[in-house]
Amino acid sequence: MKFILAPDSFKESMTSKDACNAMERGIKKVIKDAICIKVPMADGGEGTVEALVESTGGIIVNTLVTHPLGDKKIKAEYGLLGNGEKAIIEMASASGIHLVEREKRNPLITTTYGTGELILDAINRGVKHIIIGIGGSATNDGGAGMLQALGCHLLDKEGNELPFGGAALIKLNTIDLTGFDTRLKEVTFEVACDVTNPLIGEKGASRIFGPQKGATEEMVLELDKALSNYAEIIKREFKVDVANVEGAGAAGGLGAALLTFLNGELKRGIDLIIKHTDLENKIQGADFVFTGEGAIDNQTIFGKTPMGVAAIAKKHNVNTIAFAGKIGDGVENLYDIGINSIFGIMRGVCSLDEALKNGEINLEKTVENVVRTIIL
Repeated sequence: MKFILAPDSFKESMTSKDACNAMERGIKKVIKDAICIKVPMADGGEGTVEALVESTGGIIVNTLVTHPLGDKKIKAEYGLLGNGEKAIIEMASASGIHLVEREKRNPLITTTYGTGELILDAINRGVKHIIIGIGGSATNDGGAGMLQALGCHLLDKEGNELPFGGAALIKLNTIDLTGFDTRLKEVTFEVACDVTNPLIGEKGASRIFGPQKGATEEMVLELDKALSNYAEIIKREFKVDVANVEGAGAAGGLGAALLTFLNGELKRGIDLIIKHTDLENKIQGADFVFTGEGAIDNQTIFGKTPMGVAAIAKKHNVNTIAFAGKIGDGVENLYDIGINSIFGIMRGVCSLDEALKNGEINLEKTVENVVRTIIL
């Protein structure tokens, strides 16, 4: 029998690779000669780099980049996929909110400069295609820092370079691309983005996501005015109206910069992972697909890994079984999109710490019992 193992990570318990291995152990306790094709998955957020590197036989690259506060260098990483011509970058590795201590979070001054440095490092290695996940940012600078790292000059009325941070964009007068790295013309960008927020306004980057990054109400208004000016300058100089484009407000407006200056194509994270792991081809001819993640609930249908995997499996008439640490309300809708059954992996009452610690053995045992039922 042929099994495709395509889970996401079980947060704080096991990576998607660990989950694949646990599933395989459970299967082979019952069917020793089973064919298990492991395809670690993600949905564009945390764990995406690791999943794609594992699935394509790539490598992790470590480098030094600028901290989101712009005051020091930190270690960050990204992935080179199989042949080395594609890179997968999580902007959070360089510009993520987890890098800034809670009391120091200030989207008026945080920068995406480190994300630009990751892109530079990748193209220095000959990369021609970059997949970039843009969740979990500490920034609200419209991608200005990234552009500066790539050689763009953002100037005020006196011709001075703007300092880091979203607030500085209120003084933006000119965007000078004469120093923009010319190699970028030969690089294509796919952007893993699961939000549809515009750059400005009531549903824009500052209003919706600013408070999560430390913005007060006064800061939100200041940042929205700054991004409005940014959008006006882009429209004036490049004839691109990015203010209300869906997804332009992702990651504090980084989506706008990727769309405008790097010709980025915004896609759902899970769709990108499915594409670059070649999951659809691997599924064809399989007997079962096993997927899962830490929690499966009424949010799973909105682009989470089990939903994306199951939709592809259903297309090829392959049954999908999902596993979760927790099964929440509203999962009934998932049966309509291709998940045949959902199993919780908990084997008894325990604390959260115990559940996280024993995730792999619990998954292995649950998969074993499911496979024993299958062969009946």
